[in-house]
Amino acid sequence: MLAKDIMTTNVATVAPDTTVEEISRLMLARNISGLPVVDIGGAILGIVTEGDLILRQQSGDKAIRHTSWWLRLFSDSKIDAADYIKTHGFRADQVMTRDVITVSEDAPVGDVARLLVEKNIKRVPVVRDGALVGIVSRVNLLRGLATRDQNQSKAPTGDDRAIKETILREVDSQGWVTHGTLNVIVTGGVVELWGWIESEQERRALIVLAENVAGVDSVEDHLGSVPRYLQSD
Repeated sequence: MLAKDIMTTNVATVAPDTTVEEISRLMLARNISGLPVVDIGGAILGIVTEGDLILRQQSGDKAIRHTSWWLRLFSDSKIDAADYIKTHGFRADQVMTRDVITVSEDAPVGDVARLLVEKNIKRVPVVRDGALVGIVSRVNLLRGLATRDQNQSKAPTGDDRAIKETILREVDSQGWVTHGTLNVIVTGGVVELWGWIESEQERRALIVLAENVAGVDSVEDHLGSVPRYLQSD
């Protein structure tokens, strides 16, 4: 199984000039903890995580702003300046983490899992020719593991990947899923739908959509309801 078999493709992103307030609202609306920052061509410039925003919030703490004089003797002015930008910036390009680790869509899932553990990160963007095409999180890995355990002798084929792409294109054209959590895994013609739905109508519509795609043998529903505090009014 490869990264492209389990990655989430409808990834929420922000532009470099997106404000911190807008980023915070988007994270809450999508119930996500990280947002890639991309340029107009889709290339990744950085990533803003909840940790970056928490660090910025903590910068208002007097204990952080006023370091004892003897510790300042051993500080690095370049590092101090960079920290100041991250803790006082108000745009994505100011608070984002710039050294972003990425993987290709053909990276084996096992390699991606080891990368998350070794680098102690929660997610890794998936790129094709330098442009963002998806993201693999720890949740995606768990879903992939559950699928693999149920289908020990099977691995996604070219036909399975074509089915997944068809389903995702059709979902995008309908515009039902706006919260960015839908994940589709296809193995041996069996489609697994993961993520959140806002209504039972949306659940049934997604199942019908998947069942109507050529080559689909069956659809397994793993969809859950969006928590009430995240549902739109």
